[in-house]
This record gives sequence, C-alpha cells and structure tokens, in this order.
Amino acid sequence: MNPAMWISKTGIQAQDAKLTAIANNLANANTVGFKRDRMVFEDLFYQVERQPGAKLDDNNLAPIGVQLGNGTRLLGTQKIFTGGNIMTTGQTLDVAIIGNGFLQVQMSDGETGYTRAGQLEINAEGRLVNAQGLPLVPEITVPANATKISISENGTVSATVAGQGSQTELGQLTLANFVNPTGLMALGDNLYKETDASGPATVGVPGEDALGKVKQGALEGSNVQVVEEMVDMISAQRTYEMNAKVLTASDNMMQYLSQAVR
Repeated sequence: MNPAMWISKTGIQAQDAKLTAIANNLANANTVGFKRDRMVFEDLFYQVERQPGAKLDDNNLAPIGVQLGNGTRLLGTQKIFTGGNIMTTGQTLDVAIIGNGFLQVQMSDGETGYTRAGQLEINAEGRLVNAQGLPLVPEITVPANATKISISENGTVSATVAGQGSQTELGQLTLANFVNPTGLMALGDNLYKETDASGPATVGVPGEDALGKVKQGALEGSNVQVVEEMVDMISAQRTYEMNAKVLTASDNMMQYLSQAVR
C-alpha cells in the first residue's frame, strides 16, 4: 500500500475535525458567553532512513537526513477566552463580565460550575439562578416585596424593598478565575468545570485581583467572528480537497504500476 494514501487519510481526518469545530463555532455565534474553539494539530512520527549528521565516510557527515513524515493528527481543542461583544439589553438581571472571570453556579450534582452567561433569573424561592435554573454561588435571595434590584460593578446586589426608603444589600456576586482557563472542561449549557489542567479556582470580588467588573443590563455575546470562521472554512475545504487529490494521485500511480506489470 502506498504510504501517501495513509498520510493523506490523516490529512482528510484532520480537516474533517477542523470543519466540525468551525460548524460548532458558527452554530454558537449567537450563544451568550460562548467561546470559540481552535483545533491544535501535530505531525506524526517520522520514518528515519538516515539521521542528520550520519557518518558518510571517514571525513564527511551527512548535512541533512532522510526523514519521512507520516501525516498529522488532532492534538487538542483550545477554547479561546477573548472577550465577546457586549450587548446592552436593559434587563435588570442581565449581567455581563467585562474582563476575566466566571460566575459560579451550583450544579445538580453539587459541584460548582462556571459560566460567562449572565442571564440571571429569580426562582420560586427567590434565589438568583442562571438561565438553566442553577443557583448562584454564593447564594443570593431576593425578597418577594423587592421593587427594584441594582447590581454594582463590584458585584454588590441591592434591592429597594416596599415600605423602606433606602436600598437593602442582598449579597455579593463573586467571580472565579483560573491560571489556565483553556484547561476547563466544557460541559455544554454554557458551563465549564474545573480540571487539574485548569488549576483551582481563585475567587474574588469583581474589579479586584485581575478579575473583571460586572455590568448590569448587558450580556456578553460569543467571541465568534463569522468572517474569520468563513475564511477558516474555505481554507479547511481547500486543504481537504488537496489531500483528496493526493489520495487520487496515489491510487492512479498504483493502478499504473499494476497495469504495467501485466
């Protein structure tokens, strides 16, 4: 079997995986807080027929070697945590994170999940929850007779309660950050989970210790740049076609050889 056929197969598989990532990025172009994925590839092992510097004779060394690569493979997917566009919604419980950090929610299994999607709601018990109904960590409860809720840039949540002239402080939104956010595990539902690669969460008040501020009445859109994704898609398609041509050329060469020996 011609090795080029197997090598071009790895190239086709790589571009197929890249197209899958592009499709997911484009599908989430309007998902609040979504961060685009980037595919990371690496070349496969090499078949070394002669090492660089190999001794040719008593006086000479080979200035170059003979090393034949065996294709490419997907090494990993990398979340790009650049900021998305900030959209003003005017909704009281919408919050956007301007800068680094994640809101924390308690997931159904009791673990803490992390999200950039700040579409908050109030559940039947008066607790602040995210759009999936998961309560914020730390917990913040809004009284039933609250008439107005204010969220400051440092995350302080206050409410005007009927019958009281001044605002009552309800709690504090905190943000979590990681030394390696690309090591977080994406769970879907706009949630991430801490892993050994991300390191432990560092929790603090918005605006302090390199954490971003929160902005009430706004949401962070995805950081997907549609034009960039389209260019990447065309590039992946062309590379896919070129690998397919190598496959066809290898097949033609083998066909020619088989006919020549008859």
